[in-house]
Amino acid sequence: MLNILLMIILIIILFIIILLYIGVKIALIYDKKGSKLEGCLKILILKKIKVYSLEFPSSDSKKEDEKEDEEEEDEEDESEGRNMKEIFELAKPCFEDFKIFLKSFTRCIKIQKLDNHLIFGLDSYADTGKYIGYIWGLLAIVNRAHKNARLSAEPSFNGSVLDAHGTNEIEISILKMIPPAIRLIMQKEVRELIRGVRNG
Repeated sequence: MLNILLMIILIIILFIIILLYIGVKIALIYDKKGSKLEGCLKILILKKIKVYSLEFPSSDSKKEDEKEDEEEEDEEDESEGRNMKEIFELAKPCFEDFKIFLKSFTRCIKIQKLDNHLIFGLDSYADTGKYIGYIWGLLAIVNRAHKNARLSAEPSFNGSVLDAHGTNEIEISILKMIPPAIRLIMQKEVRELIRGVRNG
């Protein structure tokens, strides 16, 4: 009886390791304008078996979002620019670490489609120009690494803006991605950035 139980446990562990090595397929379509986000997320294993699906916003939350948007839109507009600038200040020391991670990350994924466009702006023209340069640098790394990657960004000089839309289909080998992700999180500056985003 014990031998059978051990065999079952070993088979389950082996199956999990195989899934982690083969990875998962993620399909994401989204469109963000202002505080509104619409799209669909699907996660599949063995390329065909859907294990998770999410549409946003959900039908239940649409009515609530409409009411909340009217009440919170002014407050969000005032704080969004400040929050983005604070996050970018925290992110500046992490750009080299993110470049290294992106190079490792691109070797852990198989991109079938990666088509995204970002519209970014801050209240200050100078800050917008400075940070869009950092964004272009990071996007260029991914675009050069994969022929199916089409990442682009454009500056907006009409106040604080962070809009984006895209269609993505990628396969991720989770087992291969664990070491570079751990190395990234071990960096002190990256941990400070994560805390800043969570507290922002």
